[in-house]
Order: sequence, then C-alpha cells, then structure tokens
Amino acid sequence: MTLESSKTLGGIGALLMVIGPFLGVYTGVLGLIGLILVMIALKGLSDHYNEGGIFNNALYGAILAIIGGVVFVAVIVVAAVGLLSALGIHWSTLSDPAALSSINWQEIVNFDILWPHIAAILGSFVVLFIFVVVASIFLRRSLTLLSAKTGVELFGTTGLIILIGAVLTIIGVGLILIWVALILLTVAFFSIKTQPAQPPESTPP
Repeated sequence: MTLESSKTLGGIGALLMVIGPFLGVYTGVLGLIGLILVMIALKGLSDHYNEGGIFNNALYGAILAIIGGVVFVAVIVVAAVGLLSALGIHWSTLSDPAALSSINWQEIVNFDILWPHIAAILGSFVVLFIFVVVASIFLRRSLTLLSAKTGVELFGTTGLIILIGAVLTIIGVGLILIWVALILLTVAFFSIKTQPAQPPESTPP
C-alpha cells in the first residue's frame, strides 16, 4: 500500500465516522466501515514508516473498545431480563398494552428486588468507562507516533483530545470532544505530505 492510498483511506474512514452519527440507522454501519478504513490506513502507514507501534497500539485500542462495548451490552441485556423475571413480567406482556397497563406497579416494585439489577447496570457503565479510557490511551500512543513520523502535529493533538474526551464521557461532554477529535483526525490524514519537500534552489555566486 502506498503512502497516498493510506492517506486517502484514513481520511475517508475518519470522515465516515464524523458524519455517521447524523445518519440514523446507518450510524453503526458507517462507523464500522470508517473504523476499518482507518485501521487499514494505519497499517499501511505503519509499514511505510517501519514503525509497528502505529498500528499495534491502534489495534489494541480498537479491540479494547469493542470488548468493552460487548461486555456493556451483554450485562445490560442480562440485567434487564433478570429484572423483568424478578418482577414476574414476561416479554409477551411488554408487547401487549392492555396487559402492561393492568400491572399494579406499586405491588411488584420492591427496592430489594430492583437493587441487584440496578447495581449490575451501573457496574456495566463503570466497566465500559474503564475500557474506553484504556483504549484511548493506546490510540493516543499510536497517533503520537504517527505525528512524529509524518510531521503532522495535528495527529498528536487529536490523540490528546480523544483521551480527554474519553475521561469526560462520564459527564457526557466527552462524546462531543471525541466527535471533534474525529474531525481533526480527518484533517490530519489529508495533511500528510506524500512528496518530500524540495530544497530551495541556490543562486549562483
């Protein structure tokens, strides 16, 4: 893979992740495609600059983020199913408005019953937060190395903003910072110079 193709794939992939949140049902699909393109680009750049850390750190970060997301969804689903079962509510009841409205919630809702399931859900958010922060640390390492190799300082800035955003996801504003970082990542990829700078011509004495 050439430097030019890696640059283009990375820029397009990052751009897809930027516009993904605005496309409704296509958000997840575009986000995944964008992530794959960025990873391919980082692999190409890693090979071009002979720096394995560019791709490896990004790969570790992506794997951790995916694992964190899977664990989070799994715990949420298990906790939700367990909660409904403890309350004596079946899935068929949820799809029947008449049956759902006939439930006496004051009789079945008990804090002792709810608390273990609520604790599991809260714990899943904590686990997701830890995975996201650790993943962002690896991604920042990758982008810092890429910044040093390409001379594009915006990669380093992007990595720092992603890390700050990951930490601030606990209050929600971090998601905005991560989205802004994806914009910067798009610009950074397209800012990679594929041709070496030409030295100025010397004037004859």
